[in-house]
Amino acid sequence: MKGATASLALTAFGARGIEIVNPLETIRVGLIGSGWYGKRAPVEVVALCDVDRNILVEAGKLVSQRQPSGKTPRLYNDYRKLLSENELDIVLIGTPDHWHALQTIDAIKSGAHVYVQKPTSVDVIEGEAMVAAARKYQRVVQVGTQRKSRTQRKSTPHLIDAKKNVVDAGLLGKISHVEMCCYFHMRNQSNPPLEPIPEFLDYDMWTGPAPLRPYDGLPHIRWWRAFMEYGNGIMGDMCVHMLDTVRWMLDLGWPKKITSTGGIYVQKEAKSNIADTQSAIFEFDELNCIWQHRSWGTPADPDYPWSFIIYGEKGTLKGSTMKYDFIPYKDEASRIHKDVVYEREKYPEDLTEERIELNAAPATRLHMLDFLNAIDQNDRPVADIEEGHISSASCILANLSMKTGRSLIYDPEKRIVVGDPEATKLLQRAYREPWVHPDPDNI
Repeated sequence: MKGATASLALTAFGARGIEIVNPLETIRVGLIGSGWYGKRAPVEVVALCDVDRNILVEAGKLVSQRQPSGKTPRLYNDYRKLLSENELDIVLIGTPDHWHALQTIDAIKSGAHVYVQKPTSVDVIEGEAMVAAARKYQRVVQVGTQRKSRTQRKSTPHLIDAKKNVVDAGLLGKISHVEMCCYFHMRNQSNPPLEPIPEFLDYDMWTGPAPLRPYDGLPHIRWWRAFMEYGNGIMGDMCVHMLDTVRWMLDLGWPKKITSTGGIYVQKEAKSNIADTQSAIFEFDELNCIWQHRSWGTPADPDYPWSFIIYGEKGTLKGSTMKYDFIPYKDEASRIHKDVVYEREKYPEDLTEERIELNAAPATRLHMLDFLNAIDQNDRPVADIEEGHISSASCILANLSMKTGRSLIYDPEKRIVVGDPEATKLLQRAYREPWVHPDPDNI
């Protein structure tokens, strides 16, 4: 149901030259949110769903050209029909954030394993329900944090190296401060006029459980990211990656307390209602992890505009999707630098894929192979839904802290904000009828 931002198409299932240990004999795949690029892979994509008919038809043609059978998948406007009319082993969900929970839970109930993009949800209780569904129906659910995932197996080679050879090797010493940031100018600054809904787009279905905004252009061509109605702002889009990385590297669970301030301080002229400036503190035992984003001005460090910095008593580790640097406290000769691993020579087709992120391609391949192996081995994947939920919910709680003006302490066992009934009510947002919010106690 989304055109051009987080779709995986056939990339999701490996690539030539990578062996899958004990692969599934038959992999029947359904894709919700048909996306924009794919690769050849030994799977059968049997069904596609998108509310944009033009994108759906185009995706069907692309898949038919690339999968071994040459068959065009069955095409759907409504994901519920896709799930009810096909027996699927795996469902890929590449829709905007406001659809993730319902589609993941429904796919799990249909018997499929699920790959879902990050953040996992738009409210905290949605995420709790997703975890409950995965556990109840014993399905593998992998979250799209492939550049940064928890557990000893990882999907981004240079960050695996940083964890192993810097953090785990003890080169940082005691760690008690982390900084994370994003200074990309990624907040949409436009003010498009209202216009008629095009006949090829089912805007009501695209909106689903979210509030129905007046139509002012194709929302699924990234325009939806400008609005809190559909997502979690830059906090949920970019901080979730870095927080997930830091949690993985330092073996962290839920934050003890979350505090955030911010708002629209500079870019007031646009329709966008996401914060252009936001700071957050995620407190752990003897460790504060601080986030900062600005969608204006210059980055604090031009070499690391979207990054994390882990400060230890013996040195500092800077990391991003592109590289890492270890800077020792005293011995300059012990500095370490590693760059992202590209696979241009091994997979030259990467160079011809439209809008592909070359630095992310190796991570995506490894992430999806891990997903398949987790299914085959009846194990949890590197970015299991529970870990994705913790990182996503922490970012959502930061937004709620900014909204309420108070620090929040979340109790995941009771699913409440401790001592704050008003904030507790905000853990679950209202759904537009006739859609019904999932209940983690009644999945």
